[in-house]
Amino acid sequence: MDVRRFKKQPILGIVRGVERSIVEPLVETVISAGLHTMEITMNTPNACDSIKEAVRVSGGRLCVGAGTVLTTDQLKRSLDSGATFIVMPALVEDVLGYCVDNKIPAFPGAFTPQEIYTAWQRGATMVKVFPAKFLGPEYFKEIKGPFADVELLACGGVTPDNMKEYFANGASAVSFGASVFKKELLARKDFESIGQHIKRYIQALSLVPAALNRPA
Repeated sequence: MDVRRFKKQPILGIVRGVERSIVEPLVETVISAGLHTMEITMNTPNACDSIKEAVRVSGGRLCVGAGTVLTTDQLKRSLDSGATFIVMPALVEDVLGYCVDNKIPAFPGAFTPQEIYTAWQRGATMVKVFPAKFLGPEYFKEIKGPFADVELLACGGVTPDNMKEYFANGASAVSFGASVFKKELLARKDFESIGQHIKRYIQALSLVPAALNRPA
């Protein structure tokens, strides 16, 4: 993962439970909609096969990572499958340590000020504040008060309508998952609707002032 590239389009798509058989059209949909970064969670059946397929299909057009990584075994299997960044729902010390030592971008999850600070101190690329929706954008402003240098990824409850608020209050990036990659849409292979949902996020990002979410 090129972190600088991610910061230029700081949106992460989270895919959970996708069947291997539809990875190719899903990846093509994601790319066509304009999204640059996507993770496939490791609690997806045959997740590593799906990651391999996503990497193959994208051919470098999409940055593919692994999410819900909770063990070093999952970490190593996901990396062997071609994942270029790692996302965790919490701070998993040995997983993050391996990523830091091997210069692999890593996004551990945290919620409280202590958890957020600890994850950042351990070397997180960004700290995934999860679930963000319960305290909302203003929580990010409060966290950035004492922790101005900590990079935060908002996960859970970010919509095209409230995205700007998250960036304005200190988020460095945002993510979306089940609100776009809906089970029913995946089940009926409604890639057109998925693509339209993604485009709404991309459009919303274009309306966020560059100073809020892009490096100088």
